[in-house]
Amino acid sequence: MEDEYAKLIRRMNPPRVTIDNNSSPDATVIQVESVNKHGILLEVVQVLSDLDLVIKKAYISSDGGWFMEVFNVIDHDGSKVRDDGVVNYIKKVLESDAIYVPSLNGSVGLKPSEDYTSIELVGTDRPGLLSEVSAVLTDLGCNVVDAEIWTHNARAAAVVHVTDGKTNFAVEDPKRLSTIKKLLRNVLKGNNDLETAKMTLSAPGYMHRQRRLHQIMFAERDYEKVEKTEQEKESGLRPHVTVMDCVEKDYTVVTMRCVDRPKLLFDVICTLTDMQYVVFHGVVHTGDMEAYQEYYIRHVDGSPVSSEAERERVMQCLEAAIERRTSEALEVELCTADRVGLLSDITRIFRENSLCIKRAEISTEGGTAKDKFYVTDMTSNNPVDPKTIDSIQRQIGEQAALHVRWKSSQSPPEETTMSFLFGNLFKWQSS
Repeated sequence: MEDEYAKLIRRMNPPRVTIDNNSSPDATVIQVESVNKHGILLEVVQVLSDLDLVIKKAYISSDGGWFMEVFNVIDHDGSKVRDDGVVNYIKKVLESDAIYVPSLNGSVGLKPSEDYTSIELVGTDRPGLLSEVSAVLTDLGCNVVDAEIWTHNARAAAVVHVTDGKTNFAVEDPKRLSTIKKLLRNVLKGNNDLETAKMTLSAPGYMHRQRRLHQIMFAERDYEKVEKTEQEKESGLRPHVTVMDCVEKDYTVVTMRCVDRPKLLFDVICTLTDMQYVVFHGVVHTGDMEAYQEYYIRHVDGSPVSSEAERERVMQCLEAAIERRTSEALEVELCTADRVGLLSDITRIFRENSLCIKRAEISTEGGTAKDKFYVTDMTSNNPVDPKTIDSIQRQIGEQAALHVRWKSSQSPPEETTMSFLFGNLFKWQSS
């Protein structure tokens, strides 16, 4: 009955979205007003993040039954959002009743599909893990069409979409699915991870991978402290999170300072929402390098943070949410014709060159694989040696575009972005 009443109120007071390119000299201002409900802030931020828009400033207010937020955004080129298609899409989606954000219970089906089988993996991180997983999938005749892999605090999680290499559709045979589950779980458990290794076959359908990865990592308690190296402690990447009481207003005040990066706001709001907190007021400011966020929150039952243990847990979870996508890893992007076994070959080459994959984004579009890897040196804490990239260049060959983005703290060759054309390996494998 409560859900039906909420729907009625929303229909009587539909969301209003205003997109303004005139009031700010250097950003597009997006204002959203709506009947308040739990999770609405995440819904809006998720839409903007999925469009790769950069949120420079944000103001949030949701006291009472009404919700209002204002975002100053730019596109990935640093310009205002002037594309009519993007503007119309934002208005259409945010003013619709169809927005749905999966809850913590693991609901994954927005739009039924038979195009792929969705696999969720979690286990203890170790060098070469992705290479082993992708090799098993290749041996079982599965093609990885989309995937995202995160590692944090010695844990690894992945959401992988695979198809049958022969039919190019979802794997449906129960016996084969059982075999996939058994073999992948054996890979994940390694020598001593039997209790924590998990592999789940999800029903085919649409899901928000990054939201789900936050949920998986949160459920695996990756926020629990592990000992940091001195280099990590001094790197300047560690976020600074404080949790304080606002007694006169019965709020808890959360402040965060950290290095700015794409999708930072999404990661923070995703975690607060999954921890069942509501943001009543908030402000976000980003500078050239640093991001500052301040939120006035309560639990969904209306109570503020009530104990030191809860306060510590909030700080740990928000630090983990920020760190999951933050690292000094080298970004390597590959673009080539897709085929069964491609991911297995690439990850094997990385492993043989002593590179450890900290995070990866795998996608396929129109028969072309667009893979992005964030790698570190497996044998030391030093930056990746440019000679290692040269070695990978020679092994991969021609007909594939490889872009390497060196950070200022690493040791780049003459140019900060290199583009190689290779692919003898791919030609030989596909012939």
